[in-house]
Amino acid sequence: VVELVELGGGSVQAGESLTLSCVTRGFDFYNNCMGWFRQSPGKKREAVARISESRVPSYEDSVDGRFVISRDNEKKILYLQMNNLKSGDTAKYFCAAKVGYYSDSGCAGLKVEYFDWWGRGTQVTVSS
Repeated sequence: VVELVELGGGSVQAGESLTLSCVTRGFDFYNNCMGWFRQSPGKKREAVARISESRVPSYEDSVDGRFVISRDNEKKILYLQMNNLKSGDTAKYFCAAKVGYYSDSGCAGLKVEYFDWWGRGTQVTVSS
């Protein structure tokens, strides 16, 4: 059974940091393009960051320079380190996996709707 479980959400003040983890099982984690996404009430789910199977990261402009995505292929865990958090980062954060091989550039450009497996999300609230 494929499972993705997000951990590490919480409430912080603006300027603080938080690290999210996505614990996975049931698929070949090391072979997959992985991503972090977020969704606020009334808004569409949006991409935050993606990382290819060869560990090449890509970021949306809104988080570039503040967030770091990484993966531990041995432990099958995806991470998102979030620094200098802003109130605009408040959202429910999801991790997701894409089935099949994608090049570094292919993974970087993969749209939200093309990811196959999703976790249930973890809430991040940033107070200003």
